[in-house]
Amino acid sequence: MKHYGDRNAAAIGRNDHASRAPAPAIAARWLLPLLMAAGGSAHALVIGVTEGVTYRASDSEIEARFAPIAEVLSKTLKQPVAIKILSSYGSAREALKQQQVELAFVHPAHVAFEATKSGNYKGLAWTSGFTEYKVSFLCKDMPPISNWKDMAGKTLVIPDPDSITSVITRAMLREQGLQEGVVKLSNTRYQDAVPFYVQNGFTAYGATASAGVIKAWKTAGGKTCAESRAVPIKQWLVSSKLDVTTAATVREALLQLGQSEGGKRALGASNYSGFVAPSVEIEKSLTTWLGI
Repeated sequence: MKHYGDRNAAAIGRNDHASRAPAPAIAARWLLPLLMAAGGSAHALVIGVTEGVTYRASDSEIEARFAPIAEVLSKTLKQPVAIKILSSYGSAREALKQQQVELAFVHPAHVAFEATKSGNYKGLAWTSGFTEYKVSFLCKDMPPISNWKDMAGKTLVIPDPDSITSVITRAMLREQGLQEGVVKLSNTRYQDAVPFYVQNGFTAYGATASAGVIKAWKTAGGKTCAESRAVPIKQWLVSSKLDVTTAATVREALLQLGQSEGGKRALGASNYSGFVAPSVEIEKSLTTWLGI
């Protein structure tokens, strides 16, 4: 877990040629004023990051994307900020259950909603461009679904069972009165594999929310037969243990990232366009709908 925000001080220490002090002493000398400015505490604010399991990205790639945001928050808070990559949903759930991180960027939504429902965390911000995540059912020769009871006995391929796409899919079926087992589900880990099953007749339907997958499917002549409710899937959370003032400062910094050059650079590295204020009412409604 790397710390961000004290690099400048460390660099100055390394360039102090007049000093003959050992490297640790130099680092301590330059780090001390920074820590004093942060209130005298050596504690680093930790951001836990999980980016889903149905897309391919390494931990180092994810950390590189969030490092500039950590730098901005560190500068704003005058406090070191660290990033902890939570590679699996299991590790993310455990970290949130134990409140091991003060802040969290969580994809998928159901893991975030589990944390907010427990009271351990509160919604801080949603990611722009990812507030309208909808699952579509791909189909080859089927008409749009009008009578959901006709799906009984049909086959449907979904991504990893614990992905938000699959959680939304099961909510869609429940909403239409289709109990577990009525539709025959099969799994493939990655969303880009879903069309293969439908195209080759292994399943009647395929559930995906990937815009790229859906576009390619339609371009090739495929159809979509159903669409879900919209879900905000990439969310910033704040621990209920973090003091209100710090939480408010972080929230404001995230919402205003696009209004400064440093913030724009941080957003550019993250591949996100910005963050917006969440809706408590929508989150509560979706928590119930998703069966959390």
